[in-house]
Amino acid sequence: MFWSFCYLALRCVFQLALLRPRSEEFKELELVVLRHELSVLRRQAGRPRLTPVDRVFLAAASRLLPRSRWRSFLVTPTTLLRWHRRLVARRWTYPARVGRPAVGGEIRELVLRLARENPRWGYQRIVGELNGLGISVSATTVRKILRQAGLGPAGERSGLSWRTFLRAQAESMLAVDFFTVETISLQRLYVLFFIELGSRRVHLAGCTANPTGAWVTQQARQFAWRLQERPSPFRFLIRDRDSKFTRDFDAVCASQGIAIIKTPVRAPKANAIAERFVRTVRAECLDWLLITNQRHLERVLRIFVDHYNSHRPHRSLNLAPPEPSEKRVGAVRSSNRRCRAARPTRRRHPRIQPRRMRLSLRTLHAWMARICESTTVGFQGMSHSSSCGRSPFTYDTIVRYGHRSQGLRRL
Repeated sequence: MFWSFCYLALRCVFQLALLRPRSEEFKELELVVLRHELSVLRRQAGRPRLTPVDRVFLAAASRLLPRSRWRSFLVTPTTLLRWHRRLVARRWTYPARVGRPAVGGEIRELVLRLARENPRWGYQRIVGELNGLGISVSATTVRKILRQAGLGPAGERSGLSWRTFLRAQAESMLAVDFFTVETISLQRLYVLFFIELGSRRVHLAGCTANPTGAWVTQQARQFAWRLQERPSPFRFLIRDRDSKFTRDFDAVCASQGIAIIKTPVRAPKANAIAERFVRTVRAECLDWLLITNQRHLERVLRIFVDHYNSHRPHRSLNLAPPEPSEKRVGAVRSSNRRCRAARPTRRRHPRIQPRRMRLSLRTLHAWMARICESTTVGFQGMSHSSSCGRSPFTYDTIVRYGHRSQGLRRL
């Protein structure tokens, strides 16, 4: 170890001794050669990874050289200046000041939930609701959170969609529409129906081969007469822009206090519940039958509508029909009572199993002989009574035989 250190020290002394007598021209030539080698290495190798010590050295050396000589460094002048500013900033850095605390994730989720579930609430309304919960947030913070989530102000979020409108007004809304049926003779029949959006109850208005405005108005007038028995009146009726719905049709609805809502052009989703019923009646009934004429179609639809309203379960009604019949309600209640009153079955011992008896004709004949011998009626009396035309087996005798046969089985 000692000799190695001496060797290195001697080499350094020799290098210093040889460096002094060198001229300035030799040093310049050596620098040119080193720069050329550096450029060759830059073309072949990638970007070098510098350590913090390397950055400090290069940044300090750059302040001692003129700007024209900075090309000899591995980095650009902009990088050197940035490193130098960073070193100065670290030297004169003061403790960080305590500013406004960041908004927590729970508060952010609560603000977004309030904005999405209440699209008509503005920034100040959301701030007020949060203050009621004991959360102090400014309107600017609420605005920033909503912007980051892609939610605009109340004017942009309060656009009323069809789904929101239908859910809020479903109990007081009706929908009307047509659907067509092709008969065996390729005759096209038109079916007019009304459907309640809240209860999904369907009212079959009528069928015809030539639907005119007068016919549609008459069907609406007959349907309006049936609505007078309803305790809570309807307020809105959704229909498309078909020419068969004339002004007289709208006047009949207006006389019952029902406002007309027209769907947009070529927008079947605006009347989605009626379209869904059309799909149901086709998939569950009409696609499996051959319709002969208008009378046949009316009878089939009347039966299916009765099944649809009183028995068929609906997902929007928690698998309940629009008008459950009394028989079905009674059956469900009785089944629930039976399930509640049903006793648990007695569990038998695994080693004690009931024995299954296989009776032959000889065994049955012997049992019948014992039964007849134990009674006042014998085989002779049986033959005698049968010959006289009277049967010896009365109701009491048959019951007594049955009880005795059960006792023999137990034996």
